[in-house]
Amino acid sequence: MNKVINIKLISLFFLFIGVTGICAAQDNTTLSLADAIALGVKNSKHLKISEAKIDAAAANTLAANQAKLPSFTISGSYLWLSSANININKSNNGGSGNPNGESPSPNSAAYGIANISLPIYTGGKIKYGIESAKFLQQAVVLDAANDKNAVIYNITIAYVNLYKAGKAIQIVKQNLVASISRDSALENLERNGIIARNDLLKSHLQTSNVELTLLEAESNYKIAMINTNLLLGFPEENMIVLTDDINKETPPLLSYNDYLEMTLNQRKDLQAYQLRGKANESAIKSAKVDAYPNIALSGGYIAADIPGVITITNAVNIGVGLQYNLSNIWKKNTNLATAKATAVQIEAGQELLNDNIRATLSQDYQNYLLAGKKIEVFNKAQVQATENARIIKNKYNNSLATITDVLEAEASLLQANLNIELGKADQMLAYKKLLLTTGTIDLQ
Repeated sequence: MNKVINIKLISLFFLFIGVTGICAAQDNTTLSLADAIALGVKNSKHLKISEAKIDAAAANTLAANQAKLPSFTISGSYLWLSSANININKSNNGGSGNPNGESPSPNSAAYGIANISLPIYTGGKIKYGIESAKFLQQAVVLDAANDKNAVIYNITIAYVNLYKAGKAIQIVKQNLVASISRDSALENLERNGIIARNDLLKSHLQTSNVELTLLEAESNYKIAMINTNLLLGFPEENMIVLTDDINKETPPLLSYNDYLEMTLNQRKDLQAYQLRGKANESAIKSAKVDAYPNIALSGGYIAADIPGVITITNAVNIGVGLQYNLSNIWKKNTNLATAKATAVQIEAGQELLNDNIRATLSQDYQNYLLAGKKIEVFNKAQVQATENARIIKNKYNNSLATITDVLEAEASLLQANLNIELGKADQMLAYKKLLLTTGTIDLQ
């Protein structure tokens, strides 16, 4: 296919500069990747939701612990009575409590009650409730750590994409300068009748295509900048200056088995599943003891006053209370059935996550290997394209090649330069994705 026409396809490179926005600060901000990650984590709305979930889980744990503490209640009332007739029968003479034989008719009544209850035996329900709440709280903390890893990766994507967009503009601009300079030289040759006008028009066409490519690259750069600012919580018009060299060497690649072992030990979502399994085991134990009686130590104080009828003071009571729900004999223990069903879900979910992790790890490992091999090919292609452009230019200067050959060679060189820069950035992202899968991206 004619490479002069293929120059239009260069713009397709920028379609892959997918933006996952993130960034920071005032009107003009200089950021390293580490700075961007710190700001992104600090301002992440997803992580704020995760923190709220941690607080809710901590509150549930506190509530479970407080179930073993004594409960203390106070109640009281003052009542207005309308024409109340009260008959007080005495067992010894069957007469009225009033010596004159008249029934008292009080118009008010007041009473106060204070109760305290301390659970002594609940069949282990409180203990298992505390265990379950603690495991769930730890699982939520791990969920938050897993969310943080995902946020770090998204920030890295945004930083690298912004870098790629900037590099693309830089390379295309350099090519545009060279293309305009070539047009100027050819115009002089065409005016002197040395070359055909058709050759000049071909050169102008390529320059126009490069200009279009530059416009698309600049548009993608602006979009990447805006999305990055929004992700980091900064004004859309903020300009970010990147300080990190994305193309620095990545650490040596370990074996697949090393990464698999690392994944099984470090993945927070796997650990969270294990904790939820333990929490559900405690929930099953708690559901089983629903059929057991509850015993509590109780005490209280009662005071009452009905004018002309009765006054009660210093009525202190203490005792042991027993509660047993007889309906448990014929009712099905739905809490136990629910907990057992949850156990099946957790086990199946953990197995599914394991399978997904292995599949993803295998893919990410191969992608990283592929990215490295692509860099090797891109390097060779860049050397070849540079040498080819030099040879074609010399031939053209000696009338041994056409302007079409020159344009094809320059298009190949531009694409080779783009490939090498974008390929290095993609290799870095492939490595970060591998770290995300292993659960160690936050350790790098």
